[in-house]
Amino acid sequence: MRRLRHLTNRHRATSTNFVLGLLLAFNAGAVNAGGFLVLHMYTSHMSGFASQLADGLVMSSGRLLLNALGAILAFTAGAALCAILVNWARQKGLYSVYALPLMLEALMMFPFGLMGAVTLNWNTPFAVPLTVLLLSFMMGLQNAVGSKTSGGSIRTTHMTGNFTDLGMELGKLFFWRSQAHLQKPQSRHVLHNWARMRTSAGLIAMFVLGGIAGALGFKLLGFVCVVPLAALLLALSVPPFVRDATKVNMTLSQFYKKTN
Repeated sequence: MRRLRHLTNRHRATSTNFVLGLLLAFNAGAVNAGGFLVLHMYTSHMSGFASQLADGLVMSSGRLLLNALGAILAFTAGAALCAILVNWARQKGLYSVYALPLMLEALMMFPFGLMGAVTLNWNTPFAVPLTVLLLSFMMGLQNAVGSKTSGGSIRTTHMTGNFTDLGMELGKLFFWRSQAHLQKPQSRHVLHNWARMRTSAGLIAMFVLGGIAGALGFKLLGFVCVVPLAALLLALSVPPFVRDATKVNMTLSQFYKKTN
């Protein structure tokens, strides 16, 4: 619990960024894979939706166009809201700078897990049920949290960048080993980055594990399997709010003593 308290602290470290990224990647994998079983689309896959947007324009398919546009706008709105919340909390000097968007995501996931099946029947102007827009919004919100906490080096809702980083580091590793016996000075500067390799591989592994858990959960339990995921985000975000509440109470107590 003591370590958990530091994962969403406003003061960041490489180790806390990594552990938080792993947990968020697991959450994203679970929501993404589980959602696919119900919606038949991956709600964090913005590359796919961007391609679908182009296909809809070329094929003059209003449904394809609206589907993609809705998901993209929802994802972008989630990321934008995260930036607003983080910067507002920074201006106020709060400890819950990064916990605030995660708290919002958790509070959205709880009712979604309890009544998600109902939202499948709620139509939207984008020719997709409200569920698609909600999941895309939450994925945008969460991805921005990972990016904000790590300075853009950790992305948790899509694995393209992580596979790219892992592939590049493996390439440098093989190149370094193949050149090591030649003892060429000019080749020694091509060194692999173990930390980046570990981060990329860890995020990919947790995303896949989360996907397995989410797919099994949605298959066996339905939308209610989202509730434990929401509880995880809630556990991550509560400690900074407790510190903020303590800080406010101390300030109010000092103000009360001065005025009396």
